[in-house]
Amino acid sequence: MPLAGVRRLHGAGGRRMQRRRRRLEERGAMQRCTPGSRPQSRRSGGAFTTLLLTVYTILSKVHSDRNVYPSAGVLFVHVLEREYFKGEFPPYPKPGEISNDPITFNTNLMGYPDRPGWLRYIQRTPYSDGVLYGSPTIENVGKPTIIEITAYNRRTFETARHNLIINIMSAEDFPLPYQAEFFIKNMNVEEMLASEVLGDFLGAVKNVWQPERLNAINITSALDRGGRVPLPINDMKEGVYVMVGADVPFSSCLREVENPQNQLRCSQEMEPVITCDKKFRTQFNIDWCKISLVDKTKQVSTYQEVIRGEGILPDGGEYKPPSDTLKSRDYYSDFLITLAVPSAVALVLFLILAYIMCCRREGVIQLVHHSAIQKSTKELREMSKNREIAWPLSTLPVFHPVTGEIIPPLHTDSFDNTSMPLMQTQQ
Repeated sequence: MPLAGVRRLHGAGGRRMQRRRRRLEERGAMQRCTPGSRPQSRRSGGAFTTLLLTVYTILSKVHSDRNVYPSAGVLFVHVLEREYFKGEFPPYPKPGEISNDPITFNTNLMGYPDRPGWLRYIQRTPYSDGVLYGSPTIENVGKPTIIEITAYNRRTFETARHNLIINIMSAEDFPLPYQAEFFIKNMNVEEMLASEVLGDFLGAVKNVWQPERLNAINITSALDRGGRVPLPINDMKEGVYVMVGADVPFSSCLREVENPQNQLRCSQEMEPVITCDKKFRTQFNIDWCKISLVDKTKQVSTYQEVIRGEGILPDGGEYKPPSDTLKSRDYYSDFLITLAVPSAVALVLFLILAYIMCCRREGVIQLVHHSAIQKSTKELREMSKNREIAWPLSTLPVFHPVTGEIIPPLHTDSFDNTSMPLMQTQQ
């Protein structure tokens, strides 16, 4: 499988070369300051500098754009390996040094925010490799497709970028006339894209089908077909659809799923009886009820002749727009009517509301009654200040219990009796 190349962002390669050159200059200055240094060491240091710059130039050329040449109608897989990008993020690891920074990838068609419709991308975690996969279409044959790949180091937030140029070639006998799609329940899409696993599956299909040519056409996750995300128990998988194509008719084993007995078992959600299932069962758990067999040699014409009748209008010929000699129309009167009628209605409603609120208010009578009550209360309060009333018995003169003398009342006549309590404190 092709490996991913690398191209640093603008200015990143130059900064790296400057840092290396500065280190080498400091190393050369230290050698010049060391007692007993000889010109031969300086010459060797200069040669070492030239060697490093030459090696770096070669490595920079290696990280240029990468060209791949997939065939139309054949599965294309391109792995974005994290190990290939780790050397581009500072601090640069030394040979043999292990770094495990989380790295994610972003892929898009150059000049567009997303990838082409036939190309998919998956990366399960930042600590796993990314995979570009898909089946190129015949419409893109001969047109280079440039994919921008940007790697993000999630620890240092550094980025690295390079271009993947996909040159789609036309395949022989495209498309293959006989195509079969299998649903594998115990696999995820990134597991199925591995070269070893896909090779084992194609080998099992070849043993059952016995074709001369067998190609993997496409791989699709069950989630892209409306499947549900599996529960994280018992190591459950999402499932994957694998479409393969061959140049010979389907074998009798593959045709067994079409017999009435197996169709009845599938309708009852039971496993069909397939004789060649044991050749897949050791590694692949195939749902034979979801297998799809397509014979491209039996193309059914979908063209239907149009019969004119009810619901179909007769051909009226070409459209003829109206001429420029039409008379102009005056919309002034229409404008006045449109504006005057709503204004008149609004004015009438305003007058009715004003009459109800101002001329027939029940609150006016209540205000008059309240004013009369308030006036009467004020008059009573003024009159109560001048009235003379008999004192209560408790306020009349009493005898002193010791001397027997008569004690005068507590209050005088000049006291404001409007605030006098009825019961007075006796001495």
